[in-house]
Amino acid sequence: MAETADVVETVKQGYAFEGAAIELGALLAGDEPKPEAAVRIPLSMVNRHGLVAGATGTGKTKTLQLMAEQLSAAGVSVFAADIKGDLSGISQPGQESEKLLARTKTIGQEWIATGFPTEFYALGGQGTGVPVRATITSFGPVLLSKVLGLNDVQESSLGLIFHYADKQGLTLLDLKDLRAVITHLTSDEGKADLKELGGLSAATAGVILRSLIGFADQGAEAFFGEPEFDTADLMQQRDGKGVISLLELPNLQDRPALFSTFLMWLLADLFHDLPEVGDVDKPKLVFFFDEAHLLFDDASKAFLDSIAQTVRLIRSKGVGVFFVTQTPKDVPDEVLAQLGSRVQHQLRAHTPNDAKALKATVSTFPSSSYDLEEVLTQLGIGEAVVTVMNEKGAPTPVAWTRLRAPQSLMAPATAEQLAASVQASPNNAKYTEVIDRESAYEKLAAKVQAGAEQAEAERQAEEQRRAEEPAKPAPEPRPRAQKQEKSMVEQVIGSSAFKQFARSAGREIVRGLFGAARKRR
Repeated sequence: MAETADVVETVKQGYAFEGAAIELGALLAGDEPKPEAAVRIPLSMVNRHGLVAGATGTGKTKTLQLMAEQLSAAGVSVFAADIKGDLSGISQPGQESEKLLARTKTIGQEWIATGFPTEFYALGGQGTGVPVRATITSFGPVLLSKVLGLNDVQESSLGLIFHYADKQGLTLLDLKDLRAVITHLTSDEGKADLKELGGLSAATAGVILRSLIGFADQGAEAFFGEPEFDTADLMQQRDGKGVISLLELPNLQDRPALFSTFLMWLLADLFHDLPEVGDVDKPKLVFFFDEAHLLFDDASKAFLDSIAQTVRLIRSKGVGVFFVTQTPKDVPDEVLAQLGSRVQHQLRAHTPNDAKALKATVSTFPSSSYDLEEVLTQLGIGEAVVTVMNEKGAPTPVAWTRLRAPQSLMAPATAEQLAASVQASPNNAKYTEVIDRESAYEKLAAKVQAGAEQAEAERQAEEQRRAEEPAKPAPEPRPRAQKQEKSMVEQVIGSSAFKQFARSAGREIVRGLFGAARKRR
């Protein structure tokens, strides 16, 4: 009993923060919750990032919902990928029951059914939500290479293609624009354009083009284009509450790399656009990165380095990132080392690999009086082992915690409720109608057409001139060097249309992390 009292006092003191905090739950000691020993995360430390981990069905999604609710109530905007559709209920008040109230009473939670302001999004409009799109130009070569599964040589070549397009003012809005530029650079007319930069081999171009075809077959055509989503729309408030933005991810198993990499684009875009704010009382936005292992699978070292750099630096922009996955080993060490808060749900040890993952997880926690290898396999649903960063930046005591219950609906919202919310959204009119303005595809087609028309006009003018000339006696033949006919490239470059194109070409786009283009707003 004395030992239990010591644990209670340690946790009570370790989580007694002065500022605002997110209430996670109550310490569980001797199979009984201890409401006086509340387990919390300081709001000012949420932008030091975190990890929510645990086996399937152990309550990770409900933990995410619980945190998102309290962040919203504190005026902090939230973004989360709603992979299974379970989070949509956060927009509706929860349903009271005797079982629920009995649980909340034991942990000292005053439960009040509450819905929270929510925006629903869908990639490319595939699903129920406001369409979210990105242009190929802003997505950049590094993220696109990750999606396409390109090797280092192919990624380098794709970077060269983007460099050329940037230099020539060939805006890449969608996949047909990128295909047009690649086809041009491997044609007789386009090969000379990259000669000084090392050229683009036909074999590599073929691999990239085939990858783009497979990518398009997965439905990716809908994800790229305009209007491009403005990530500033993720940071909104309504009636003092932060808006929770949920991105629906249907058919995740068919295109996992696209979804995870698209989320990384959102983070990179936020990083580019947001000003430095340093340490703040509360973050501007908290970004929950669900199924995080998909982002890191088969990633190159350079890609992982860019992720680590983004996570490290974006906290100074007032953005917190929580990775949600099954085990900490899904997250690379250089990223895991930057995650200040840990909410670890139950792990299973049914196989040798499970046992290895369990040992690795235990090794990442601060020392404690718990036998974590045993505790982590005994956690019930809605329970977790928690340690966070206190207001001084030090880890709090490890606490076996019974988590609070979300106050919103712990089930998906109905189809009618979702449709009504999307229809009422001010962003619906802003992003629903597709825009297809002049870009690389149209410019290259026009350039080729203009060159052909110029060549035809010159040929007709020459024929007309010859027809109008009086006949002259043929001069004595004499040996001389034969003038070579202009090549098609020379004809096009010499044409007035091409000269006008060259004069109007924009300067090279400034690219930051992941090669993503920085927007000029």
